[in-house]
Amino acid sequence: MGENRNPNSTQVNEFSSPPIRGQKLSLLPFVFLIFYGVSGGPFGVEDAVGAAGPLLAMAGFLVFPFIWSIPEALVTAEMATMFPENGGYVVWATAAFGPFWGFQLGWAKWLAGVIDNALYPVLFLDYLKSTIPAVGGGPPRAAAVLALTITATYLNYRGLSIVGWIAVALGAFTVLPFVAMWFISMPKLRPRRWFVVDAGNVNWSLYMNTLFWNLNYWDGASTVAGEIENPRRTFPKALFYAVILVVVAYFFPILSGTGAIPFQQERWSDGYFAEVAEVIGGPWLRWWVQAAAAASNMGMFLAEMGGDSFQLLGMAERGMLPEFFARRSQYGTPLAGILFSATGVVLLSWLSFAEIVAAANFLYSLGMILEFAAFVRLRVIAPFATRPYRIPVGTVGAALMCIPPTLFICVVLALSSIKVATVGLVVILLGLILRPCIKLVERKRWVKFSASSGLPDIRSVTHESETLID
Repeated sequence: MGENRNPNSTQVNEFSSPPIRGQKLSLLPFVFLIFYGVSGGPFGVEDAVGAAGPLLAMAGFLVFPFIWSIPEALVTAEMATMFPENGGYVVWATAAFGPFWGFQLGWAKWLAGVIDNALYPVLFLDYLKSTIPAVGGGPPRAAAVLALTITATYLNYRGLSIVGWIAVALGAFTVLPFVAMWFISMPKLRPRRWFVVDAGNVNWSLYMNTLFWNLNYWDGASTVAGEIENPRRTFPKALFYAVILVVVAYFFPILSGTGAIPFQQERWSDGYFAEVAEVIGGPWLRWWVQAAAAASNMGMFLAEMGGDSFQLLGMAERGMLPEFFARRSQYGTPLAGILFSATGVVLLSWLSFAEIVAAANFLYSLGMILEFAAFVRLRVIAPFATRPYRIPVGTVGAALMCIPPTLFICVVLALSSIKVATVGLVVILLGLILRPCIKLVERKRWVKFSASSGLPDIRSVTHESETLID
């Protein structure tokens, strides 16, 4: 039951999304959902400057996209147009390696997403606590985290299209203060300040984790592929525009923040852009940056929760999870997935910033290794399968393209602490145990499982290629 067998499917790659009552996402809101799924603006990049100085920070945000972001976005564009359904990367891994490994990827990436999402209420309140000291700790802070989670949960319940257009509005509000800061800072810029570097005083673990955390999760967009208007055309365009938007939103604030005021490395940590804004433009710009930071974290919260919940829906439509995860509300949204994701956020929100980033990166890294392997394997075993967008390289080129990001993953994993690695390995072990437990529940019929009839047999992708080769 873990796979859908559809003997009546004639076009093995003509994937059609299951019917929904919600409105499909168009290009602009989808671009900003990707923007918030990956970035949300420059908030959080301060640690890279504090860990390595201006030169390495700027170089990292210019070079790292070529090593990681662009390859991941290209793989996502090809795979998401090949499998335009809500399971996203779970479906890719299932097609390449079978439902067992598809489930393991889904489990690791969903939990990584929930852990990551637990960070945003914390950051939201960190930016507000200077203005509202009560939210700095204790019961008021816990109540504020709960209120934010309830708000995001309700907005996701009302529809992904609503979330998308909210992301557009929040995106404009988030980016504009840094546009203002750039123009105000231009007469004060001193280029020599950009070249400050102390190679012997670099916190490589913090630097690499900050780069990785701020430039990954491009594949998260694939989990809502079934909700996108004309996904085969929209996906590549949206990813292209989002990559440009993310890099620009990181680079220019660092350029103005480090070039317009004397560099004090120890002060560059989360929230420091608000102080930079006050020095450059005055109190009004500081307040705007703080408000933009709060808005940004709400945007990231909404985007992550939407992706996580639709991933669970996609897995249920493939028969990997109980049927109730596939049921939609009157707005076309996965109510069970939203509630599960929201519960995970509340339970994990007590973790510290560093612990959340490191744990999310560790699980995400392990999942990405499997995704790259699935991409290359499908190029090998299904070379003639329909790919509406195809990266213009052959099979060897596809494999070579995945080597640099995979090596970077190995570096991130190697820099993980024993505590983070232990937690990650425990999560992987739980996934290995959870899969047979779910299959037992299915066999005993304690909970209903069913695969959607609107989705074709993903095994037929490889079967068609084998037939053409023969």
